[in-house]
Amino acid sequence: MVKNYSNFLQIILFFVFLSVLPSKMYAQCAGDDAQKIICDIQNSANQNISLFSLLGGSPTAGGKWTDDNNFRGLDSITGNLNAQLIKEGGVYHYTYTAPDVAGCTDNTATITLTIGAYVGVGSKATVCSLAGSFNLFTAFDSTVMGPHENGIWRDAAGAILGSPSINIRYITTPTETRQFTYEVPLVPDCPSTPLITTVYVTIVRTPEEGNPQELTLCGTTDLDSYTNYDMFESLKDEDPGGVWKGPDITSRSDHNINLKELFDKYGAGDLNYTYTVLAVPNQNICTDRTAFVTITLEKRIDFTGTTLVVLKDICESEMATATYSAKITEGPDGIPDGEYKITFNVAGPTGGSETVTVNFLNGVVNFPIKSAYFQKVGKFTVNVTSIIPTAGPKKCVTIFSPFSYDINISPLPRLDNAVITASAVCQNDIATVQISNATLLADGKYRILYKINGDNVATAQTATITAVGGKASFEIPGSLNVNSGLSVITITNITNITNPTPQCSNTANVIGNLTINPLPVVINVKVVVNDDCLNGVFTANVSGLGTLTKVKLSYVLLDSNTSTAQTVDLTVVNGNASFVIPSALLANTGSTVISATYLTNDITGCGSLLVNILDSFLVNPIPLAPVAVNPPDFCKVDRATIANLTPRGPQYKWYNSAALTTPLADTYLLKSEELYVTETSATNCTSPASMISVVVKDTPAPTLNPDGQNFCGLKNPAISDLSKATNVPSTVSWYDAQNNGNLLASTTLLVDKATYYGYDLSSVTDCISDSVLEVTVSLTECDPAEYAFFIPDGFSPNGDNVNDTFRIPDIEYLYPDYTLEIFNRYGNVMFKGNANKPNWDGRNSEAAGFGDGIAPNGVYFYIVNFNKDNRKAQQGRLYLNR
Repeated sequence: MVKNYSNFLQIILFFVFLSVLPSKMYAQCAGDDAQKIICDIQNSANQNISLFSLLGGSPTAGGKWTDDNNFRGLDSITGNLNAQLIKEGGVYHYTYTAPDVAGCTDNTATITLTIGAYVGVGSKATVCSLAGSFNLFTAFDSTVMGPHENGIWRDAAGAILGSPSINIRYITTPTETRQFTYEVPLVPDCPSTPLITTVYVTIVRTPEEGNPQELTLCGTTDLDSYTNYDMFESLKDEDPGGVWKGPDITSRSDHNINLKELFDKYGAGDLNYTYTVLAVPNQNICTDRTAFVTITLEKRIDFTGTTLVVLKDICESEMATATYSAKITEGPDGIPDGEYKITFNVAGPTGGSETVTVNFLNGVVNFPIKSAYFQKVGKFTVNVTSIIPTAGPKKCVTIFSPFSYDINISPLPRLDNAVITASAVCQNDIATVQISNATLLADGKYRILYKINGDNVATAQTATITAVGGKASFEIPGSLNVNSGLSVITITNITNITNPTPQCSNTANVIGNLTINPLPVVINVKVVVNDDCLNGVFTANVSGLGTLTKVKLSYVLLDSNTSTAQTVDLTVVNGNASFVIPSALLANTGSTVISATYLTNDITGCGSLLVNILDSFLVNPIPLAPVAVNPPDFCKVDRATIANLTPRGPQYKWYNSAALTTPLADTYLLKSEELYVTETSATNCTSPASMISVVVKDTPAPTLNPDGQNFCGLKNPAISDLSKATNVPSTVSWYDAQNNGNLLASTTLLVDKATYYGYDLSSVTDCISDSVLEVTVSLTECDPAEYAFFIPDGFSPNGDNVNDTFRIPDIEYLYPDYTLEIFNRYGNVMFKGNANKPNWDGRNSEAAGFGDGIAPNGVYFYIVNFNKDNRKAQQGRLYLNR
């Protein structure tokens, strides 16, 4: 009762409260003003604050929001605020203006939001001094919200920084770590908020590559002191420990180069080098720095290639009256016109040196050389040791190497103690005579006068020889070696004709012998070649070679086949030899003549012409490739063989490879492949092969659809139904046996567990399939729900052929795995049946002890187990009446 009174009193007070509210309460469409204090602004939930949900009362949706403080983070449409975008702690106001609605007297409401100061999470930063400055605000933990930006930065000593950007350019140690604190003003409503945090900035010193100093040098005169030049002399203010790269720098620690060698190698020009200072290791903050240094080696006047010619060579008899002059000609780089001082010397049996002043004009100058330098027999060398412009030395005046010229004062040529020898030659051949032990004969060219006595005779013959180290040789023409036997050679005079040496002559008396071998006897030589087919092996048999053992035979081909001269090496046995004529020389059919033209004895090298040594032979033609036409396509089931192809006959052979290795027998079963046929002519020449493409088609055996072998026997399925269960129902044919079976009509009824053999006759290949689809059907796939099923209640086994057995009609189609048990009234089993034993003839077939086993008239009981679809066993009774 008290409880009910309390509830009633609350209702009365509620209505009294409503009656005293001002009337504008009912017209406040924007809701009531509200406030919210956020002291954990770093919380991710503050990234999406619904200001609309903070309004009191019942605000009308669809209005607009304004930020009274004009800070970031507000979505004016949705009223959602990302408060973390406001970068100062303090109090902020947001006004909601409701949409115009009739009856609204106040359509605005204000949310007052207090945000506590947030100083962020100080962290550590590492920067390179090369950057010059660093903003401390980037040193906060980037995984959380950044600090408010209205704070004060102080250094480690507590001094206030005028800017968050600090100078980091100049440090003296590899790394330097500085500490800074950041403090934000307190927001009174959140007094427990941390106001100070600390950040650490590690500055890594950038490497100093230094300032390059340019160097220019003379390539020929200034480099002697630069053979071990330290490249650090070309840098200022660099850090040590860097790596130099460039010509002649061989390792990472090398900084010395040989400018002289580099100039010799590369000549004038710029040599470019780099100096790379590595950053502080294991920091990955600063990058390596590289300075570029250039050393210039200048090019000067280059006398390289300048040549000297001095006139002239003389015989020793002319020394008293001879005069000499020299000529200098500029090299590839040229010599400027002007006055020069030339210093030269003469080296030889007599000699001296002097300096002459000359004028180069168009790169050439001539000047005399005193004959006093050349007063003995021998070789003299005139060496030009310097050429200097008389205008005075300049920096790197010349690139000069001494050059020279040789002249000779030749003695009279002498063959004293010289010996001449000659290797045996053949009749009519040129003989080479060797001169040796001519120790008094200077190197050079000479003309000799000689005569021949003995089996051959000749007088006043001349020859030119070149003497080198007391040795020389000359040739005796074959016309002076007509007779075989011994010739005696005598040199009677020698003249020096070395250019430009004058022809100095002297008498001589040098004697030697020359043996001349006879030519081979060829009167009985014969050549015979047997006939063969084009491209066959044609062997030439050579006879009549007498006692020769090794010979060279030259021959040509005439008539249907012609050739240039051919030469073969032959080994002779009992006067006979043979060789194969290259097939390339016998490209044409018909009569061909071989003509032997020359025979050489390989032992002596002597050879004889062969005249009218001929033989004619036949190059039999090869039949044309047989005309073979691609046969019509075969069916695999037809078992076609080679005998089914055209052309046919004993002259034709078939192959299954372009190599024509083994001919195929006529019984060879054809398949889809390329075959080749040749024809052999009466001369036993085989034609090229013709190729045909044999196509043996086959139709795939039919395929049975899934469960296509299963039927319901109650539907009387026929062969046509089995056809429909294949992939080719319209073209499949069925037989009752795989071999020699009977073709079954489409109306032939299927027999349970019988096997049928299906073949396909494709309209595409027009061939019956070679392979067969073998199907054993089952007629037990019947659905019991589709057919009436009953169990008879009696039978009369009296032998009148009417109802003589107890049988459940069609049960083998509906329940193929069923079992049947029949009991007498005493519970004894009389019969057990199934699909293979369906009929009870009224006799006890399961146990002995019942006399003759004939069951008497009366009531019996049965149990049928269907063993399908979880159908329960069925029990019943039946009446046996004989």
